[in-house]
Amino acid sequence: MKTHTRVAIIGGGVVGCSVLYHLTRLGWTDVTLLERSELTSGSTWHAAGGFHTLNADTNMAALQGYTIQLYRELEQQSGQSCGLHHVGGITLASTPDRMDFLRAERAKHRYMGLETHLVTPEEIRELSPITNTDGVIGGLYDPLDGHLDPAGTTHAYARAAKNNGADIVLRNRVLALHPRADGSWELETEQGNLVAEHVVNAAGLWAREVGAMAGVLLPLHPMEHQYLATDTIEEVANHGRELPHVMDPEGESYLRQERDGLVIGFYEQACDPWAVDGTSWEFGHELLPDNLDRIGDSLAAAYRRYPVLERAGIRTVINGPFTFAPDGNPLVGPVQGLRNYWSACGVMAGFSQGGGVGLILAEWMVEGEPSRDVFAMDVARFGDYPTASWTRIKVRENYQRRFSVSYPNEELPAGRPFHTTPAYGIWQQQNAVFGAGYGMEHVNYFAPAGEEPFEIPSFRRSNAFDAVAAECRAVREAVGINEVHNFSKFEVAGPGAEAWLDRIMAGRIPRVGRISLNPMLSRAGRLIGDFTVSRLADEIFQLTASYGAQNYHQRWFEQNLPDAGVRLKNISRERIGFQVAGPRARELLARVARGVVSNAAMPFLSVRQLQIGPCDAIVQRVSYTGDLGYEIYAPAEQQVALYAELSRAGTDLGLRPFGMRAMMSLRLEKSFGSWLREYKPDYTPLETGLERFVAYDKLADFIGREAALAERERGASRRLVTFAVDALDADAVGDEPIWHDDEVVGFVTSGGYAHYARTSVAIGFLPVELATPGREVEIELLGEQRPARVLDQVLFDPDGERLRG
Repeated sequence: MKTHTRVAIIGGGVVGCSVLYHLTRLGWTDVTLLERSELTSGSTWHAAGGFHTLNADTNMAALQGYTIQLYRELEQQSGQSCGLHHVGGITLASTPDRMDFLRAERAKHRYMGLETHLVTPEEIRELSPITNTDGVIGGLYDPLDGHLDPAGTTHAYARAAKNNGADIVLRNRVLALHPRADGSWELETEQGNLVAEHVVNAAGLWAREVGAMAGVLLPLHPMEHQYLATDTIEEVANHGRELPHVMDPEGESYLRQERDGLVIGFYEQACDPWAVDGTSWEFGHELLPDNLDRIGDSLAAAYRRYPVLERAGIRTVINGPFTFAPDGNPLVGPVQGLRNYWSACGVMAGFSQGGGVGLILAEWMVEGEPSRDVFAMDVARFGDYPTASWTRIKVRENYQRRFSVSYPNEELPAGRPFHTTPAYGIWQQQNAVFGAGYGMEHVNYFAPAGEEPFEIPSFRRSNAFDAVAAECRAVREAVGINEVHNFSKFEVAGPGAEAWLDRIMAGRIPRVGRISLNPMLSRAGRLIGDFTVSRLADEIFQLTASYGAQNYHQRWFEQNLPDAGVRLKNISRERIGFQVAGPRARELLARVARGVVSNAAMPFLSVRQLQIGPCDAIVQRVSYTGDLGYEIYAPAEQQVALYAELSRAGTDLGLRPFGMRAMMSLRLEKSFGSWLREYKPDYTPLETGLERFVAYDKLADFIGREAALAERERGASRRLVTFAVDALDADAVGDEPIWHDDEVVGFVTSGGYAHYARTSVAIGFLPVELATPGREVEIELLGEQRPARVLDQVLFDPDGERLRG
């Protein structure tokens, strides 16, 4: 074995081999894969080998499509068969909600270019005569679905990578990892030491152990998973062509043909986490003991759905472990806090996602950033908040919900509450309905007295509709109060702070006592942040952005920090508080603050440090509601006292708490964009309207400047616009196609009901030639094209008199 390599990949499953292949494809050939046993050891060898494109995240679905389409090319490059069976697949719907879900997925696929289509029970029986369609309403057919040979595919990646110059070292376990001062790593292995400029953790079942070698707790846990293979079934053998895959979510099963029999697997409710205390290094090509009792209910449902199974003999039972992240998506990318340590873990659908994961990670390493937004599988989406026990609880929940309908308004209950603020108990007493993001509880809305604090999951307007409308009216007509803990907060200080911020932010850096709204760009000029920058003193700044993106942003900050002169601290949980918003917000603030808060003394986009009762607060004149409002930050231990002051002073002003449902409704009335909806790395400042905050001509050579100037020179091909939608009982959520003259011309980024304006609203992209006020289009909502019109001005306070007055 050599002693130095550019990249060391730990793990020889399908994901590790895909990363190895894609790195060589992009020109990095001094790459080495280290496998403790043989290729495919772990989970890969016993996988059922199915592949599909269906995924709630459109970029994940696109990467799954890339993976599937790669296999033919991979066979040609390697000379190794992948054992492909492109037979198509059907997802069954037995409830109206499931059919709504499939309609929404089909709508996404329209603008993604995926050729799925909805099918009737009659069409399902024609495609799969062995399927009993009693109780089935319809289904979704995807011609790309199929299955392959797991071992053959893994070896195809490996052989193609070796043909390109990569090295593979088998039967060589990594024993320890040691970071070096220059950012490289020394790997202790059974065959000697190896220095690598980069390390990739693709260790699958052992990813937790390889993470621990670098001092990282990765949120992963293995689960036992069973599937059965039958003996020959006459109806299958005599069908004449290979049967399509069938997924029966209500039965918690997936089914496909294998030879003249069937394979059927289950995601059962009575599931078992595996290797709770760690994966043994001796485990590899073994299976776990059969446990048919665990899948008894699911198996009974399968006999009803596929009656031929009752007459079939079971040829073999496969019970093996697979590794999952808490939300079921992979953990990919650079790990915050470590130099040149990369994750490619938790890829439970390796033959649907492995190619896409390899491509994205290789792009990230070679080119500096991936070619699309991959936050849905970015390891940074969890940061460092998960514990091992929380991870295990959430992984089990995700496994149980593998075939559950994913509702846009659903909040999953397992492992909650986890993180809370001191105000949590205050909201509980007021019948709050909570959601959670990045481990932190937040109020979605307040249920009326006497009602259970629970929002019924739905694709249509829920039982929260009237309560949210009342909260919106309170803000617009009096004053509302809402927590601001779900903004991330960073403190940047030091003699080099201003110069560093001027380089890392694309906008202007404010003077003391002022605020600026600042896009942050990647080197390719794409949006990677949407910040409020507040200057508290000459050398002290506060940055606020999305709470859920704090690890993503901290990683970028640390990658670009100078060696000296700048101190960066994440204070997201330390500095929390409230916002007050509405026409009486200034009157409320004046009652509690020591100091003058008139419009002259505290204009829009200003920031001051004020005493509010016993609390030392930072007050910013800005509000995401688009109304007159203030964000009031204080140390976490002072939050309850701060609430008491505001609550007492606001009683006769009509002060009312409001939650995130109301916040998101109010922001639609101002066409305010939202992170990971309107603003994300798939988009640029010019096409989203954020170019007005980009200081193209400032002296600082900010990151992304060259790309941003080039985009301004050539112009954007699409623009973000706001629509009023003639909706019925369902509003846009995001990813719905936009139609014009019987063609899909754009897509929705987010939407909802603007309660105070009494208008269903969508925000989305149109080609620039169509993005004109008054343009009439149709937006597809749950399979129905509804009329929509491009607005010529925002729905609330178009002149900004309330916001700035």
